[in-house]
Amino acid sequence: MVTRLLTNIGELLTNDPEYGDHSAVGRLRDAALVVDEERVLWVGAARDAPAADERRDAAGAGVLPGFVDSHTHLVFAGERSREFEARMAGERYDAGGIASTVAATRAASDDDLRTQCAARYSALGVAGVTTVEVKSGYALDVAGEARLVALASEVTEEVTFLGAHVVPSEFRGDREGYVALVAGEMMRACARARWVDVFCDEGAFDVDEARVVLEAGRAAGHQLRLHANQIRDIGAIELATEFDCASVDHCTHVDDVDVERLAGSSTVATLLPGAEFSTRSAYPSGRRLLDAGVTVALATDCNPGTSYVTSMSFVIALAVREMGMNVDEAVWAATRGGAAALRRDDVGHLAVGARADLVILDAPRAAHLAYRPGTPLVAEVWRARH
Repeated sequence: MVTRLLTNIGELLTNDPEYGDHSAVGRLRDAALVVDEERVLWVGAARDAPAADERRDAAGAGVLPGFVDSHTHLVFAGERSREFEARMAGERYDAGGIASTVAATRAASDDDLRTQCAARYSALGVAGVTTVEVKSGYALDVAGEARLVALASEVTEEVTFLGAHVVPSEFRGDREGYVALVAGEMMRACARARWVDVFCDEGAFDVDEARVVLEAGRAAGHQLRLHANQIRDIGAIELATEFDCASVDHCTHVDDVDVERLAGSSTVATLLPGAEFSTRSAYPSGRRLLDAGVTVALATDCNPGTSYVTSMSFVIALAVREMGMNVDEAVWAATRGGAAALRRDDVGHLAVGARADLVILDAPRAAHLAYRPGTPLVAEVWRARH
């Protein structure tokens, strides 16, 4: 395979403490790296760089791993801008708007959904995301959820079955029947999904209902994740750690016991500040979680109702400005933290052997991602051949 040398890198973040300043981000200055079409082959000082088939001068630009977006809802139809305007005027978010997206998604053709999903996936990619998780959850019937899982599988291997998003209107009087459907026939129809997820929160599913779905998912061989504590703390964090979920996402409302549980587990706390921005809610404290030893990820939560965001740079800026995280912590959370939330060790870092997914900035340092919010600073994205 062809090898490429990228040299004269102003600041290289490897996310491996074996390199450079031995911090969590493994910072190297005046750096270089060599990749082939699949993997990172060499990392070090530019002056020591080996020969390669092709040579590229980064001209002092910052380089970091491709972003790993571990929480998105890319396959949907319709939009909910009126709902956003209402929240900005003071209306409280209660998850009720999901029903309108379900109606629009059910009515859309495969081609329409495929085109719209591809456009959102491309927007994430242009903004530096090289690994993405995509959920179903906007059909809430057997054939529809299987269709969304199939469409998501066209853009990523990290597909999540989220039939337990909310209870659809036709089951409003039979919650138990809907939970049984999700945990049975619907899950079997979505067997190709790697992950099973549940929205365990006020207005969605309670802990007992979520337990039924997670138990079925585990028995069927799926890996597990959980939406939790976005609206209120109903005990979902304890459930997530009990089931060794790879990630528990939102974590807007957590108490000291929740934090202790997360710190003593392998469950990643995935924070989604785009949702707090879009619902005018209080932001979770990334600082509190990090200081307690919790592994933290950041993700866009791209969805039509509460975080129509395709910029991980914006998410990083929110984490730094609103959640008490420094730039290194936020970048790590958006890269290696996201990889941990997907239980992947091949992405989110640039050590030798990692997948050759990287971002070249139109800036000398990653700090510019928070320093210049709203500026499109991703100059180029290199993706490994899959």
